[in-house]
Amino acid sequence: MHAVAQLLQSLSIGAPLTAGNLTMFPLLKSGTGAPDYRLLDESLDAGLAEVSEISDGGSVPELHFRNRSDTDILLVDGEELVGAKQNRVLNLTLLVGAGQEVKIPVSCVEAGRWAWRSQRFSSGKRKLHAKARMEKMRGVSASMRESGERARPDIQHAVWRSVEDKMASFECRSATASLHDVYDASEQRLAQVRSRIKAQPDQVGAAFAVDGRLVGAELFDAPATLAKLLPKLVDSYAFDALELRGSGSHPEAARSPALAEVQALLARIAQAPQTAYGAAAKGTDVRIDAPALHGAALVEGERVLHLSAFADEDPPTRAQ
Repeated sequence: MHAVAQLLQSLSIGAPLTAGNLTMFPLLKSGTGAPDYRLLDESLDAGLAEVSEISDGGSVPELHFRNRSDTDILLVDGEELVGAKQNRVLNLTLLVGAGQEVKIPVSCVEAGRWAWRSQRFSSGKRKLHAKARMEKMRGVSASMRESGERARPDIQHAVWRSVEDKMASFECRSATASLHDVYDASEQRLAQVRSRIKAQPDQVGAAFAVDGRLVGAELFDAPATLAKLLPKLVDSYAFDALELRGSGSHPEAARSPALAEVQALLARIAQAPQTAYGAAAKGTDVRIDAPALHGAALVEGERVLHLSAFADEDPPTRAQ
């Protein structure tokens, strides 16, 4: 339970990088080693893992994951899987052991399809946008607290509403109400943001601000993991930032948060109440909840593999 606070207290904060109304503060930690696991995308691409429906009939909130490799595989909250009967996103982060098979909790991001497209899922190379990830995380934490479940109908309905809102905001048509289609339609603008926000040496995490307001932080146990996943993370936050720019909210005039504000956010996360649960695969699932703050971390021993935390719409008063 102390691993999260220890990690947060060990970080230094790098110079911010800005693209339009999105700002990233690199979170740095020196002396970390190489990860001893593979990531989802590279595992699927190499045929070292497979994801499928749990049966011919399928089940919206669950998929079957098989690790066919000789090492652990890290699946990160919000990552998209495409194919099979409908596209899904992961409800939380999991570490699946070598040779292990597990059911993984997911949410649908393609409400208009329930028909076979392929027998196996592939990576969508995308990540659910940050605002929807916060709502999903809050719902998953509440569900785990109340019933021990990591997926339930109210979480799914919230994700569908968020996808519908994005389709409307971006004026994107999709025959199957697919979030992937909305991302594809925005790829040129997202690529411009990605080109300006790159991983820095010793970077293990990032704090993101949209329109000058800190909205979230992401942390991993190794710079190599952060570097591989940063493009997805940037897209996740940039997707919300682009929506605000499209609504006319002072896209280039928003100030960058002060360093003290980033430090204050990290301190809030470190001090927030934590509840530990047995993870769906390896490790411990830590849920972090405080007023206007929602987070989750996957911890194995004293190592925080992934931490994600979001500041709600009404954060505490900022430092001046």
